[in-house]
Amino acid sequence: MKIPKPNRSDLIFLGIILIFVFTPIGTFLKVQFNRLIAFSPSEIQASKREALTDYNWQLVGQDGQRFDLKQAKGKVILINYWATWCPPCIAEMHYLDGLYKDYKDKVIFLFISNEDASITRAFLNKKGYELTSTRPVSPPPKLLETNSLPTTYLIDKKGWIVIKKTGSADWNSENTRKMLDELLALKE
Repeated sequence: MKIPKPNRSDLIFLGIILIFVFTPIGTFLKVQFNRLIAFSPSEIQASKREALTDYNWQLVGQDGQRFDLKQAKGKVILINYWATWCPPCIAEMHYLDGLYKDYKDKVIFLFISNEDASITRAFLNKKGYELTSTRPVSPPPKLLETNSLPTTYLIDKKGWIVIKKTGSADWNSENTRKMLDELLALKE
């Protein structure tokens, strides 16, 4: 069997694929594409929501301070799993940072990465983001387990998971802000 000689268009196509997959240009393009398709996350219907009852979860911040999820019980919580190498995570970080800047005194934000604190700190500083990252010290509660990045949970004061979003989203949208304001206004 004779193997055909690759033609010029095949080599160009292969080169484009390699650039897209293995270079910073490819990462940039993937981030921009994810921003383009990022929409406001959808609320879970009230009848389909699950309540978080297990708040037993230990985390450590970039500054070395420990955080126990039990401290957040009774508050509105936004938990985001992310990584510095994940294009959809990078795409939504801009939106999350904007939301964080306006709600950091009202909402508990937990940006969770398994990467070393020096890596996440350098990434966030380079981008000029105010938000900080935490690392898990113990396994998350069952309802907060995920294998996908990014995954974000919005939890109300009573522990109900109001949003579970996998993939990038526009977290700084008017809809999300309105929802946060409503959740913050509710009594425990």
